[in-house]
Amino acid sequence: MSANKLIYDVEDKPSWGKTIVFALQQLLAIMAATIAVPMIVGNGMSTSAALFGAGVGTIVYLLFTKSKSPVFLGSSFAFLGSMFAAFGGAAGYGTLGFLGLIIGAIFAGLVYVALALVCKFAGTKWISKLMPAVVIGPTVAIIGLSLSGNAVANVFGYGDVPSFVASEGTINLHVGMCIIVGLVTLLTVIATSVFSKPKGFLRLIPFVVGIVAGYLVALALTGIGYGLDNDALKIIDFNIFKNAGWDKFIGGWCPEFTFIKAFETFKDSNNFANFGPYLGTLAVAYIPVAFVVFAEHIADHKNLSTIIDRDLLEEPGLHRTLLGDGVGSMAGAFFGGACNTTYGESVGCVAISGNASIRTIWTTAVMAIVLSFFLPFSTLLASIPTPVMGGVCIALYGFIAVSGLKMIQNVDLGDNRNLFVVSVILIAGVGGFAMKFVFPNASYIQLTEVACALILGIIVNVMVGFARKDKEQPNEEK
Repeated sequence: MSANKLIYDVEDKPSWGKTIVFALQQLLAIMAATIAVPMIVGNGMSTSAALFGAGVGTIVYLLFTKSKSPVFLGSSFAFLGSMFAAFGGAAGYGTLGFLGLIIGAIFAGLVYVALALVCKFAGTKWISKLMPAVVIGPTVAIIGLSLSGNAVANVFGYGDVPSFVASEGTINLHVGMCIIVGLVTLLTVIATSVFSKPKGFLRLIPFVVGIVAGYLVALALTGIGYGLDNDALKIIDFNIFKNAGWDKFIGGWCPEFTFIKAFETFKDSNNFANFGPYLGTLAVAYIPVAFVVFAEHIADHKNLSTIIDRDLLEEPGLHRTLLGDGVGSMAGAFFGGACNTTYGESVGCVAISGNASIRTIWTTAVMAIVLSFFLPFSTLLASIPTPVMGGVCIALYGFIAVSGLKMIQNVDLGDNRNLFVVSVILIAGVGGFAMKFVFPNASYIQLTEVACALILGIIVNVMVGFARKDKEQPNEEK
C-alpha cells in the first residue's frame, strides 16, 4: 500500500471524535499480546502496569522519532526467557526479581543506544547490503506466519479451554461454538473493510466492528449456556469480573508498578547477598536478545516504510527509531517490567485500515496510560474471549505476511541465488527453526524462528554473492 492509498497519512489529523475510535481500535489490536507477557511470566507481574508501560514507551518512541513513525510499542515476547531468568536468578531473594527486570531492560536499552550510535555515524547503507529486500521481505512474512498457529489456536478456544475438552483438534460443542465466534469476528472484519465506502468511517475501524460483533455472539451463546446450564456454550468467563479486585478499585485502585516492588528490595540488605553473580545472569539473559531484536526492529520498520511509502530508516533515521525503541523499553520496564518493541499488530492495523495518522498513535498511548487506572474498562477488555481475538489476529498476521511478500515482488526469483535465500528463510521460519542456549545458572537465551530464519538468510545471501560472475548488484531488483 502506498501513501496515496492511505485514507489518513502520517501528518493528517482526523477529528478528535474519530481519533478516539481509531485509538481504541489500535488498543484492541495490541491489547491481548501486551498483557499476555506479564500473564505468562507470572511472579506477581501486573497486566495493568504492562499496559501503562507500553503507553509510556510509545510516547518515548514518538518523541525520539519526531512523530514520524506511526506504530505502537507493546510488551516484547522476545525477552520472555530473559524475564524468567530475572526471577529465576533472584529465587530466594524476595523482590530482587522486579529490580532485575528494570536492570535487564537497561542492559538491553544500552545495546540499542550503542547500535543507534553506530548507525548515526556509519550510516545505514551497510544494513541495506547485509539485509536487502530478498532477505527482509521473507523475514517480514515469517513474522506474520510464525504467529499463525497462535491465531488459529485462539479461534479454536485453546487459549482458554475448559477441562472437558479432551485434546486439541477435538471438535466438540465448545470448540465448535468458539470457531463460530472466531469466524463471525473474522468475516465481519473482512466485510467491514471490503464493503464499506472507500473513505467511509467504518472502513477505518474494521477491527472495532469485528470485535463488537464477535463479543455479542459470544455473549448470546454464554447467556444460553447459563440458561441451559451447559458449560460448553459459555464462551465468556464472567469470573474475570468477579475476581477483578473491586475492593481496591473503590478505595483508589492503581496498577502495581514494577519500580514500586523493586524499591521494596532495598528494605532488606540480604537481598543483595548474591547481587554480583545476579548481574551477570541479567547481562547474559538480556544483552544477546537485544541484538536479535535489532534485526526484527529493522524488519518491522522496513515493512512499515513500505506501507506508508516513506523510508523510516532514512527519515527520521534508524538511529532515532533505535533510540526510541531502546529508551522506550527502559521506560516501559520501569513501570510494567517488560521490554517494549514495535508491534506487528499495530503495523497490520495501519495497513488494513489505511489510517497512518500519528495523532492516532499518540492518542492510543495516552489511552493505554489512562485506562490502566480504570479497572472497569481494563476488566471489560480482559473479558474479550480468545476466539474473538483469534479472528482478528488471522487478518492482522495475514497482512503482515503479505506485506513481506510484496517486498520481493520485484526481485528476480528466476535467479537461483535469490530463490535459495527466500526458500531458506521461509522454510526455516515456518518450520519453527528456533534454538535455546541454556547456561549452568539456569538462565537461557532463546533465538526465535524469526531470528534464526533471518540469520540463515543473511548467511546464504552472503554466500551466494560470491557466485557472481559480473558486476551485477546483490539481489538486484528487476
